[in-house]
Amino acid sequence: MSRASLEKDPQEVAAMFDEVAGRYDVINDVLSFGQDRLWRRAVVKAVGAQPGEVVLDIAAGTGTSSEPFADSGVHVVPADFSLGMLRVGRGRRDDLGFTAADAMRLPFADDSFDAVTMSFGLRNVADTAVALGEFLRVTKPGGRLVICEFSAPTNRAFRTVYQQYLMRSLPAVARKVSSTPDSYVYLAESIQEWPDQEELAQVITDVGWEGVEWRNLSGGIVALHRATKNLG
Repeated sequence: MSRASLEKDPQEVAAMFDEVAGRYDVINDVLSFGQDRLWRRAVVKAVGAQPGEVVLDIAAGTGTSSEPFADSGVHVVPADFSLGMLRVGRGRRDDLGFTAADAMRLPFADDSFDAVTMSFGLRNVADTAVALGEFLRVTKPGGRLVICEFSAPTNRAFRTVYQQYLMRSLPAVARKVSSTPDSYVYLAESIQEWPDQEELAQVITDVGWEGVEWRNLSGGIVALHRATKNLG
């Protein structure tokens, strides 16, 4: 599949996630060998939200990533462009304010949030810089950004093994656990096409975020990028 095939219409991407919503969390747990739980905990720690703060969790899906914030007394707004994901999320946690939102056109006022976080969703946005600019707009001066996304393993030998897993094993496993394995073929290819740690850090900086830094998780399979908004 060529890069052009990855540049899906937002409605097509949303429909794809609608289809997998019911088993999304279980399948992710299987395909990541349980590492997704560790990654979520790392995100919560990196955001460092305190009770009383307001956090936007964009691409929250079914709300699994939002629950730790809510359970610690943080006001979290789980947002996603997949209505299917939001329906599943509301069924799980009707106490959370699930909101339909396009990352490139957020339905929130300027300077609304103490922190914005997005896990494994930035790859699916049509224009990364536009989305990051929107995150900047809705973040309060001095507020934080935390992006958790697949990245480039730092060990060359491991990177080769990982890429083989993505393109061969992951789709094969997906066929056994999912009724929509093509979604996971898209997942594998989108990961391979995604910028590495340094490239993404540069995009974040170019948009206007400051103090951009990253931390590798699981040998660089995933990277956490953190930045702050200028106090103005």
